[in-house]
Amino acid sequence: MAVKSNNFALYVLMFNMFIAMAGIGLIIPIMPEYLGTFGVAGQALGFLVAMFSFSQFIFSPIAGDLSDKHGRKKLIIIGLIIFGLSQLAFGTSTQLWMLYASRFFSGLGSAFLIPPMMAFVADITTYEQRGRGMGLLGASMSLGFMIGPAIGGFLAKVSLQFPFYIATAAALTAAVISIFALPNPAPRSADNPGIEKKRENLVMQMKRSTTTPYFVMLIVMFVFSFGLANFQSTISLYVDHKYGYTPAQIAVIITVGGFVGVIAQTFVINKLFNRFGEMRVIQVNLIIAAFAMIGIVFVNSFFMILFVATIFFTATSLLRPAVNTLISKLAGEEQGFAAGMMTAYMSLGNMVGPALAGILFDINIIYPYIIGTVILLVCFVIASYWAKRNGDLLTGL
Repeated sequence: MAVKSNNFALYVLMFNMFIAMAGIGLIIPIMPEYLGTFGVAGQALGFLVAMFSFSQFIFSPIAGDLSDKHGRKKLIIIGLIIFGLSQLAFGTSTQLWMLYASRFFSGLGSAFLIPPMMAFVADITTYEQRGRGMGLLGASMSLGFMIGPAIGGFLAKVSLQFPFYIATAAALTAAVISIFALPNPAPRSADNPGIEKKRENLVMQMKRSTTTPYFVMLIVMFVFSFGLANFQSTISLYVDHKYGYTPAQIAVIITVGGFVGVIAQTFVINKLFNRFGEMRVIQVNLIIAAFAMIGIVFVNSFFMILFVATIFFTATSLLRPAVNTLISKLAGEEQGFAAGMMTAYMSLGNMVGPALAGILFDINIIYPYIIGTVILLVCFVIASYWAKRNGDLLTGL
């Protein structure tokens, strides 16, 4: 009975993650045209994404800490409500500052969603099942991000604001479902008197993260998130400026890549973990993502761009659950803290990546891909060195 209950909880978490990511993804293909109504372009898009990630960075460690103390369910429901209302605010904004404010609250809502959901998965899965649980949660994330742009491109035919209304309705619906359907198991750390209970501020938590055995993996999360956000925030502008692609064509590029990533996360990733281990999956996909990123500037037909983008999205879709699973296995009882730190470092990458990419894009549209490739390769070197130095630790997992 407990297994069935845990599986049901996992499915509800997957649905919530899907809704949140679909809400983020559906605005991507319409952003160039939507921002055009405000008279702005690449730099503004980069800073809008950075604003979301800045808020997520500030509040994710707090959310992870609160979920360790008060349970995951409350935080998830609050996050869905805030996220939904912020989407409505974005779609009804009439001035640029309102867009930035609404994206800040979107980041807040996301911060109250992602760390508690990752910690929730750790609470309801065994050590051996952790990879499967994180993989399925990652698959729902990729699926939402995949379907979102397709929905957004279609709904934009009604009006540019209409996709935001749908995102609001979906998030609030998920909140209502979670109130009645999501269980609320006590975090494992709640029964462990050895876990530090003193509330720490963001600076203290970031400082403590440097002493954890998974600190280098947090750096990997930051760097690959930087590269992924770099690519995601500029690909729509890149193909719009260089080839004049429509929102529908942009949606296809993102959707197909996401679809292949979902398949890999659902059916392949656990087998890869069992055969090669999380660390090897991380190393290989860092290399693949780096070469796919630079490859986008050397292709010019729609189908070749689609092919290279699909390789990139698939590699990054395997990276996230691999890093999440490895950190979760090393985190012990502090799953909320670890999940908060994962999201914080991911948010840092998502914040710096688009902001820098937007500035570079306005200088030369290929610069974001060159810089992103270099950073991913540096990340590979760091991860490989850490793996070599910590072989005994990784072998014991």
